[in-house]
Amino acid sequence: MAQCKLRSLYGLYPYKSSMIGLEALSDPSLDWDIVETIGKGTYGKVYKVNNRKDGSQAAVKVLDPINDVDEEIEAEYTILRSLSNHPNVVKFFGMFYKTDNLSGGQLWLVLELCNGGSVTELAKGLLMRSKHMEEPVIAYILCGALLGLQHLHNNRIIHRDVKGNNILLTTDGGVKLVDFGKWTTF
Repeated sequence: MAQCKLRSLYGLYPYKSSMIGLEALSDPSLDWDIVETIGKGTYGKVYKVNNRKDGSQAAVKVLDPINDVDEEIEAEYTILRSLSNHPNVVKFFGMFYKTDNLSGGQLWLVLELCNGGSVTELAKGLLMRSKHMEEPVIAYILCGALLGLQHLHNNRIIHRDVKGNNILLTTDGGVKLVDFGKWTTF
């Protein structure tokens, strides 16, 4: 595949990519309104957003302009774009670029909203109330996570960062794998 020279993901340094061209990404503010902060990750914040056109809700990972994470962002984008069609992998609604002359811009990954929180949050919440997760619940969550991992493995992908914080729950009982920045192939 031919390599094209593009702007860096954040306009900070030259970047070679065959997949991501920021010039082609639309401005997220045309489609999405931020409602509230719902989390903070290694490279930025996660917000609940509303779609301006149809009122649907989603989560958006707004990535800070850090020049050493381009490969992880591209890796996550690759997985989300091609493998989020499985019920146990978070759905991907698109990638956007918001130009900001002050910070160099923001990359937005718009994902399925998983309002049930992470497995880690669930376990900690139960412990704070002196309770524990029942075995059928553990089995259900593990089954969902393993089905998601099987989907990745069937496509020759290894997640490499499976942990409670990267297994999210939906309010309707869904179990979703997230955070694909460290994947590799086999």
